[in-house]
Amino acid sequence: MTSTKTKTDLLFSALLIISTLYYSFTFIDFSIPPFEDAAMIMRYSQHLANGHGIVWNIGEAPVDGATDFLFMVASAALIKLGFTVGQAVRGIGFVSHILTILIIYFTNRKIHNGNIPFSFLSGLYFVFGTGLSYVSAYFGTPFFALAAASTWTLSLLLMKRQNPSLWLILAFSLSGLITGLIRPEGVILACLMLLSIIVMRGFKNSISIIVIFGTTFLLLGGSYFLWRWDYFGYPLPNPFYKKGDGGWKWDTFWTSLGNTLRLSLPVLFAFIYAFRSKETTKLALAYLIPIIGFASAFGLVSDEMNFGARFQYATVPIALMSWIPLVGKINVEKQNQVQSQERSVVFISLIVLSATLVFYSWYQNCHLALYQQTCDRPYERDGRLEMARMLADYRDKGYVIATTEAGLLPYYSGWTAIDTWGLNDQFIAHNGKITVEYLDKYKPHIIMFHDYYSPLVPPRLTEANLAQRWFSMTILLKTYAEENGYVLAAVFGDSPYDTHYYYVRPDFEDSKRLIVQISKFRNYFYPTTGKRSINYAEYQEP
Repeated sequence: MTSTKTKTDLLFSALLIISTLYYSFTFIDFSIPPFEDAAMIMRYSQHLANGHGIVWNIGEAPVDGATDFLFMVASAALIKLGFTVGQAVRGIGFVSHILTILIIYFTNRKIHNGNIPFSFLSGLYFVFGTGLSYVSAYFGTPFFALAAASTWTLSLLLMKRQNPSLWLILAFSLSGLITGLIRPEGVILACLMLLSIIVMRGFKNSISIIVIFGTTFLLLGGSYFLWRWDYFGYPLPNPFYKKGDGGWKWDTFWTSLGNTLRLSLPVLFAFIYAFRSKETTKLALAYLIPIIGFASAFGLVSDEMNFGARFQYATVPIALMSWIPLVGKINVEKQNQVQSQERSVVFISLIVLSATLVFYSWYQNCHLALYQQTCDRPYERDGRLEMARMLADYRDKGYVIATTEAGLLPYYSGWTAIDTWGLNDQFIAHNGKITVEYLDKYKPHIIMFHDYYSPLVPPRLTEANLAQRWFSMTILLKTYAEENGYVLAAVFGDSPYDTHYYYVRPDFEDSKRLIVQISKFRNYFYPTTGKRSINYAEYQEP
């Protein structure tokens, strides 16, 4: 009997893998370039693999701008082995996605004793979700989700076993630590899972788990923390100083809760149904702690760079591994005792339910990017990529670009880059903004920025507008360029209300050539629409 059940589980897990492969190679567009923000991590991974350390610009001090630390290190290791940057990044994400699917299925089957249809459906829901879209866009999100799923599986085992072994407790602690090493918020997630264990087991029966977990984080996690503080020169990831200032953000908090609910909406009924009894209520509350707690933690930072709700995605496998025990025993496998007509109705109902849930899961891929036009492609052709490839012809000349767009342009051009927003710049992040003195230090050869004005629609320098940090930053860049004699080569956009400015310094060897190349650039497709851009610099007053 055991052998038969094992073979059945292996069969259905194989079906999940086949479904993943079919879906990925049929419906996912792997021809797209990296999403703007994903290219930042790729730059760090490439520099680390090439022996330059964790740096934004080669030869400069280390910068902890790649918040996906362990993902960056793993990618660099694969690059070192001979894989391209794209193969390394996407390979880790793809394998992580498949492993997470299998964890969801077998956790529901082996830990919760869930039936095959519900366990399979949980895995299938994850197959068609946004995971592969993150892989396509070159994000490491599935890697973090895998760590979260592994840690939650071990948490569930600790909740169920009266006398867990030392090895199980240690495995949970190490898995939680790895989750925190992949992304810093993983520490919060692991601690929330520990709290769930305490709720289910009681404090007295959780003391050994608390001690081992705390010791692991204190010794190993503390060692890493001290190392990174010494290596980078500051205790927290660089983007935190930029995204975490200003205190609690209610708008981000509600957005995070909304994303979490949207990604796992179909299992909400199970958590509501669980309040039917004291036993299942306690279970539901314990299972909700890491989901709601983790989503709430994002009220501490801004929501920028949250492509496809990727910050909240780790809650999806947790939810899919939690709902089955909340609904109790529902036997849909043994239908021999019911009439043939009833079996047919149950079978058809399950098919319709499965199709509906799979469609809902797939439909989340229609909400990945703010300006997404179709469900099949998350973003359009991007002129910043073509421009970067043109600038790559000058990569060995020591030129500097100061830009608000710190993804595709720095990565593909290979230029020294100033991230003027500060996510990848220690001075700007800690100072709160870029300064004229800092620009003077580099004297950038190109200044490029994105904002919502143009020569046809000049910026309105009102007090309210200047109070907005992005607007005031671009005005500083614009003013600096004009006061220092930079040539406005191009203002690209398919609307004068949303543009990319390119200023070129006129006094270096290739300046005249670059001014001509940029001003005459005809393959600048605007990223929000994919349409060929107009150069509004041609319409400026003499």
